[in-house]
Parts: sequence; C-alpha cells; structure tokens
Amino acid sequence: MTLSMYQASIPVFIRMLGNLSAILGKAAAYAEAKKIDPTFLIKDRLAPDMLPFSAQVQIACDSAKGCAARLAGIETPSHPDTETTFAELQARIAKTIDFLRSVSPAQIDGSEERTIVLKLRTQEVQYQGQAYLLSFAMPNFYFHITMAYALLRHNGLDLGKADFLGRS
Repeated sequence: MTLSMYQASIPVFIRMLGNLSAILGKAAAYAEAKKIDPTFLIKDRLAPDMLPFSAQVQIACDSAKGCAARLAGIETPSHPDTETTFAELQARIAKTIDFLRSVSPAQIDGSEERTIVLKLRTQEVQYQGQAYLLSFAMPNFYFHITMAYALLRHNGLDLGKADFLGRS
C-alpha cells in the first residue's frame, strides 16, 4: 500500500495544529492560574535573535497552509501576523485548519513531481513536490511547533511528549 501526498500532509498538519491548539489552551490556563501576564509568554524567546512564541505559532500555520496550497496549485490564504493573545493565536490555528480541510485529496495527490518555487529571503529555490513536502515543508512545520512547545515548557508549563504528539 502506498502513502499518498495528501495522507502524508493534510491529516498530519491538522493533527499537529490541533495538538498545538490544546497546548495553547493549557498555556492560557497556566498563565491565569500562576498570575503570569500572558503577553510575557506570547513574546518570549529562548535567545535574543530568535523569533518570539507568537511567531512560532504563526509560522507553523503558514508552513502548513503554504505547503497545502503549493501542492494543490492554489493560492495561499494570507493571514497578517497581528496576533497578540492566546485567543487570537487559537483563531489563527482554527483558520488554518479550516483551510486545510477545504483542500481535497484530488488537489494534492499526484503533486509528487509538481515544481514548487519558494522565494526565500536571499534566494529562490525549486523543489519537486515530494521533496518539498518531505525535505522542507514538514521539517519547517515541526521545527516551529517544537519551538512553541519548548518556549512554554521553558517557562514552567507542565507539558510532556503526549501533549506534543496528541492522544489518539
């Protein structure tokens, strides 16, 4: 049995964004219980040159929706990076999941050889669809979800691997 491009992408993105949403729910409750200003957690970073927590969530969402759109050959929805609260970040995740659910297997499957062109800060790179998904989009997506998890864990939120992976 083969694994389709759709199966390897959309359900994975939806599941992990759902897990991230649950983690954000725990973070909001933690901030309230510990009387921590939520803005502190949302703006926190592990290093001075690192993007803050809010950007980690935004980029995870952008990575998922961008990948889905590029593989499907459709326009990527634009979501301005204006979220400053847990509720706004939750709404961004929900919008992203809604978009992902709107993309059908027929739009994604068969995109293994589709040429994907990315305009990065300093260069333009090209991938074939499968290489893009497996070598760029998924690692980037997981990196930013991991950073969001790590920032909250670093600030004392009681999270474990089950929170990251979600419960089946």
